[in-house]
Amino acid sequence: MSVRVEEADIVVVGAGITAAMAAWKLAETTDRSILVVEAGDRPVPLRERRARRRRYLDYGENPWTRDHLDDMAAPGQMSRSMGVGGQAMHWGGAVPRFTPEDFRIRSLYGVGDDWPIDYDELEPYYAEAEQKMGVAGEPGPPELDRRRGPYPMPPVPLSASLERLRDWAQRSGTPFWANPVARIIEPYEAADGPRRECRRCDTCNICPVGAKYTPDLTFDWLESTGRIRLLPRHLVRRLERRSGSSRVEAALAVDRDAPETPVRIEGRQFILAGGYTWAPWLLMVSGLANSSGLVGKYLTGHRNVQAYVELDFPLYPGEYGNHSLLSKRFQSRDAREGRYVRHDFRVWDSTAGRQPRLADDEGRLLLGDDLLGDWRTRAATGAARLRAYYDVLPHRESRMELDGGTNAWGDPLPRLRFQDAEASVELRGHTEDLVRRRFADVVAAGGGRILRTFVDETQDHPGGGARMGDDPATSVVDSYGRSWDHENLFVVGSPTMVSGGCANGTLTFCALTLRKAEEASRVGG
Repeated sequence: MSVRVEEADIVVVGAGITAAMAAWKLAETTDRSILVVEAGDRPVPLRERRARRRRYLDYGENPWTRDHLDDMAAPGQMSRSMGVGGQAMHWGGAVPRFTPEDFRIRSLYGVGDDWPIDYDELEPYYAEAEQKMGVAGEPGPPELDRRRGPYPMPPVPLSASLERLRDWAQRSGTPFWANPVARIIEPYEAADGPRRECRRCDTCNICPVGAKYTPDLTFDWLESTGRIRLLPRHLVRRLERRSGSSRVEAALAVDRDAPETPVRIEGRQFILAGGYTWAPWLLMVSGLANSSGLVGKYLTGHRNVQAYVELDFPLYPGEYGNHSLLSKRFQSRDAREGRYVRHDFRVWDSTAGRQPRLADDEGRLLLGDDLLGDWRTRAATGAARLRAYYDVLPHRESRMELDGGTNAWGDPLPRLRFQDAEASVELRGHTEDLVRRRFADVVAAGGGRILRTFVDETQDHPGGGARMGDDPATSVVDSYGRSWDHENLFVVGSPTMVSGGCANGTLTFCALTLRKAEEASRVGG
């Protein structure tokens, strides 16, 4: 059987947001050839997104029909996006930083594990990631927000509703500020191509102008400058080690457009950027990097408690549907609690209970003037959504197993089984009750009432599976993402997370990746 051979100095497997950051950093720091391999398709080009947005609004048509592979759906996976740009093609763009406490849980609180790096070491890479994406943000109080410099852009202006909500929420004594977002709001020189300012159209799921950062913008730019070569629709099925050596010498792939001809991708260095599912999966099916026995284990993330709130003053929701207020007041453990509890606190405006309805509370049919009158009555007051992400400590047996069926090529698929550490299990009820009490305190300050409170059982913003550390016996990679077992193999992004913190992890994934890519370019192949 004939085999097609592709070659590059550095092979990046995956083309999501961490792969974009890795390729960008590598292109800045080395002259070596870079090949980015992606199993999925290219997304809808930016020039076509205005029309796709119209169809999305008019007909509810999914604008991202090409961002997944049906036969690569892993049971337990949070998102099934698989394509150039990955999940960040339709993300909200929220990019809060972790706090210094997130990296020192064991030292400070006696639970979980410390990271092999601290906040100060990662801070310059946080700033670099913010600069590359074009982040608009508002620094919080210095005691709660330890950043050293300003955001690249001022914060997204608060809508009239969010201004009102901030005044209301802060009456409870909790400081709130605008959640940082990767969104262009003023003229900004983005190295990866032209991006227009946000038009406040409230369709961030498919930004029609490129104001919200998406990784395809970076890949398009790097391709156009000749700094990388992108190989979509190629599923990497295995990594192959050189005979008699610990070095990885090739990735074995299938071209989805010509599956009868196997593809062998040879390189001097390999960087796995396939996210929390597919990077550990590739290590598992390849039998690599697992001298610790921890590949696919210590899956992490966090959960959240949410509430819908009715207020006694009007709001006009919809101008910035996914923009929110943020407080980190509770991400450092409050000694008064007596137990380990950490969470953030966010506030959105909401349309909860304000949509037209066909029947009233007694089940009577509403038509014509009755429908309109009911709608006007309920829309006369505002509604808000509260959410608190809380820290979930990972268990060693929170893991991936190869029992999720097989793909079209006969490869075993993963199944993700999340499990909390005992300390987290013990604290769940206490944490959720505490969050509900804080919700009640804030709502009371605004004279509102809680309509509904619920716990999202999803392991949100997941990571882990190839955790980093400073000991080969208790980690898969070192602090730079380099495998302890294979000198030319790196893992970047969410799989290397030690814990999930209390906030969206995307910016942290990206900052870690920039640091690791810098090291990969420095050490050579």
